[in-house]
Amino acid sequence: MTLLEVHALKARHGLLTAVRGIDLSLDDGEKLALVGANGAGKTTLLRTIAGIHPAHGGRVMFDGADVTALPAHRRSALGIALVPEGRKLFATMSVADNLRVATSAGRRGRWTFDSIVEALPQLKPKLKAPAGSLSGGQQQAVAIGRALMTNPRVLLLDELSLGLSPLAVQGVYDSLATVAKAGTPLILVEQDLQRTFHVADRIVCMLEGQVVASGRTSEMTRDEVMDHYFGHRTNSPPQGTA
Repeated sequence: MTLLEVHALKARHGLLTAVRGIDLSLDDGEKLALVGANGAGKTTLLRTIAGIHPAHGGRVMFDGADVTALPAHRRSALGIALVPEGRKLFATMSVADNLRVATSAGRRGRWTFDSIVEALPQLKPKLKAPAGSLSGGQQQAVAIGRALMTNPRVLLLDELSLGLSPLAVQGVYDSLATVAKAGTPLILVEQDLQRTFHVADRIVCMLEGQVVASGRTSEMTRDEVMDHYFGHRTNSPPQGTA
């Protein structure tokens, strides 16, 4: 069942068009990766789906309903959660309070404070510590946990490994594996193609705000993805195809 659909979506930063008429879909339980160079429009696309960045054209459909005009907090209440680039935690608040603040979305489900601490065990000894005092990997785990507190139906993850040590990245992806096993659909922006091929069911390549290729990870090679990444290939399948 298709849970999330993006039709001819456009988004701007001032006069710059960052997302150019993108078509995209995500099925229930699917793990989708967005890849592309810096400036390809990946972060803007996620933020527009989440309602943080306004759409300049096109539609965002969620579970059959048009949510294009809804603000971010309304989309969160419906089950769209974003783990933003840079984490955006409340640095002076405790880890526990950073998690609990997300209960304002008002959604109930399998993810509770206790189940999240169990799934992200690196947080247990840090619950009373200010979030800003944690390592980068621990902060990323808090950001994932905060999103899970909304009991999302789809999870948007932007640059999980950015600025982290290899050891911290491994810890973050170990945590993400627990989330994936729960069957939560997700869209992941990640520069590390090895991680991408390991986690995702499908890869979508973006270049200059457009989808230039997409396919199942079992049917694409790293070299093909890198060629699309740098714009060396033009024989791309239609946007949004699996």
